[in-house]
Amino acid sequence: MGREKLPRIDGDDKVRKLLLPFCRLKPDEIWEDPLHKHKIGCLDATNEKDILKLMVNNKSVLAIQDPPYNVVVGNNNTHNLSKISLEKYIEWSKKWVENTIKALKDNAHFYIWLGADQNEGFQPLPDFMIMMREFNELKTRSFVTMRNQRGYGTQKNWMAVRQELLYYARGNPGFNIEAEYTDIPKILRGYYKEVNGERTENLERSKSPNIRAGNVWVDIQQVFYRMEENVPGCYAQKPLKAIERIISASSRKDDLVVDFFAHAGTTLLAAEKLKRRCFTIDIDPIFAEVSIRRLEHFRQTGKTGWQFKTPFPEIEIKPKVEYEKRETFKEDRGYSYPLLPNF
Repeated sequence: MGREKLPRIDGDDKVRKLLLPFCRLKPDEIWEDPLHKHKIGCLDATNEKDILKLMVNNKSVLAIQDPPYNVVVGNNNTHNLSKISLEKYIEWSKKWVENTIKALKDNAHFYIWLGADQNEGFQPLPDFMIMMREFNELKTRSFVTMRNQRGYGTQKNWMAVRQELLYYARGNPGFNIEAEYTDIPKILRGYYKEVNGERTENLERSKSPNIRAGNVWVDIQQVFYRMEENVPGCYAQKPLKAIERIISASSRKDDLVVDFFAHAGTTLLAAEKLKRRCFTIDIDPIFAEVSIRRLEHFRQTGKTGWQFKTPFPEIEIKPKVEYEKRETFKEDRGYSYPLLPNF
């Protein structure tokens, strides 16, 4: 468990059994936020009826999906981090992509975080990208790489520190270029160009003293236990700054954002901060509860996470908990579903 009060949720059955009684949502249920009209559901991203139940007559201008990567991460081959065959993974992915498209407006943005296992032919990224070609209503816009500040160490290869983000668009949605500027000041001079008869260099022509993020993001800190936004128990959560950048660039105030893999509730929190509505779901009732609690915690304290404390103060977790592996969450959820990694 290290320095955090709550061990990794997807890796410990005993901890899961302790947390489940404190979850407000059961499968097929939706929590509706009375204040800003967010929705959080314990629903399945691949189930069309679940998405229709979530969306009703609403359509979104932006989808940010962070699905299971089908990559064994952190040497913890547990429920949410188990692998299935590549063929089954692509078949599963196609279902949630189809449901995402049905939830989008005619002009909308679609972002997908995905993994590339360098020990497995960089899968599932290449086959996933090929699969996406089947959706003619989507056009490729960009392939973003986010550099993690920490990575998987090795003495025989380049350290793995990258995170892939695919950006597609449906129709012709607007893009807020101002959201792309970072906090990094421009320091390189040069690239002279004549403007109105005068020879100018790039810093003189710039709209901002800072550089644009471009499609290689090097200014975002990977979340770890010392950061306020850290949510103990949620392994490999996405940085709030990265999600805020996407939302700011690809939506406006009061727009609807969807996320069908809530996990730590980062998209929900970013939408709350930026005054957007968010409809988010997770098939796991514990992560759905974490998302609700993170929103409530932010409203009560102004803090974006728990740092090394716990989102479940009702229970005390012993330092060492034995792992028990099961093939499904049938016992917890009342039904079975394919086991896939959460991140």
